[in-house]
Amino acid sequence: MKINWKQKLTSRKFWAALIGFVTALLVAFGVDNLTIEQVVALITAASTLIAYIVGEGIVDAARINKEKEGEKYGDSEM
Repeated sequence: MKINWKQKLTSRKFWAALIGFVTALLVAFGVDNLTIEQVVALITAASTLIAYIVGEGIVDAARINKEKEGEKYGDSEM
């Protein structure tokens, strides 16, 4: 079974699950609340950035494919 990483990295459910898992681990190991909040904030910031970058890459790839198809069929107006 192949994992679709583009879909996973842009999924809010994936990031929420990851945050929940990491938070539970930190609590289980007795990490102080401030550190837990900082780790959650860091994961949230990183997930936002990663989802944006991957999402923009998907949009750019679709645009490029559309432009290539237009050139293939002689459609000069894009």
